[in-house]
Amino acid sequence: MPASQSRSRARDRNNVLNRAEFLSLNQPLKGNQEARGSSRKPNSQPGPAPSQNNGTKERRQSQQLPEEDCIQLNPSFKGIAFNSLLAIDICMSKRLGVCASKASSWGSARSMINLIGITGHGIPWIGGTLICLVKSSTLAGQEVLMNLLLALLLDVMIVAGLQKLAKRKGPYDINPGFLDYLTMDIYAFPAGHASRAAMVSKFFLNHLVLAIPLRILLVVWAFCVGLSRVMIGRHHITDVLCGFVFGYLQFRLVELIWMSSNTCQMLISIW
Repeated sequence: MPASQSRSRARDRNNVLNRAEFLSLNQPLKGNQEARGSSRKPNSQPGPAPSQNNGTKERRQSQQLPEEDCIQLNPSFKGIAFNSLLAIDICMSKRLGVCASKASSWGSARSMINLIGITGHGIPWIGGTLICLVKSSTLAGQEVLMNLLLALLLDVMIVAGLQKLAKRKGPYDINPGFLDYLTMDIYAFPAGHASRAAMVSKFFLNHLVLAIPLRILLVVWAFCVGLSRVMIGRHHITDVLCGFVFGYLQFRLVELIWMSSNTCQMLISIW
């Protein structure tokens, strides 16, 4: 009797441990059992283990986001600031483009605004400098005009190269004019008219003796040229501001490589 009672008690204990609430305490997980079984019997079941590993790897890869998506979802502070400034620039440039078309609010003044922009074009300035150089009879005048011609040619080449690199379009879809194609002023950044106006005005202020009203008028003219390019929808505000900066840098470059009177006379004699 005592032996049979101990056996029945052991059976009941086993049945209690086999209940669902105690299974997690007594038995390991199925994944661990399968992993142990596959490690103990590598030769008996070679197929299922690689397939399960491949399935888990594919699931992990599908859950992980690509690096590019993570960058877009979590942009840096610099990226947010740059995109915000760019959006403000585009919005303000479109609001100032009051002469972008004839249907705009200031469409009737478009021809006059275009005329102001033409005063900062490269072709009239290069042509006018060549005419003055031919008619000039003084060595000092020829020296100034030759260096001005050098500055204008450098401006055309530098602006055309920067525009080819940036390839930024204007706020409005406006086709460049015939004169723009001649000077390769096709894209928006930087504004060639603004850089030329800033460079020429700074050149005249440094090398010509002008009265104070004329000096003020020269600065106002450069500002109006840059503003006209925004009003007709050809450039953004930042394009014009960067054009002014590049124009000043071009002036400093010409000052560094200034041609002397003898060099100018030699070039004129060759020409």
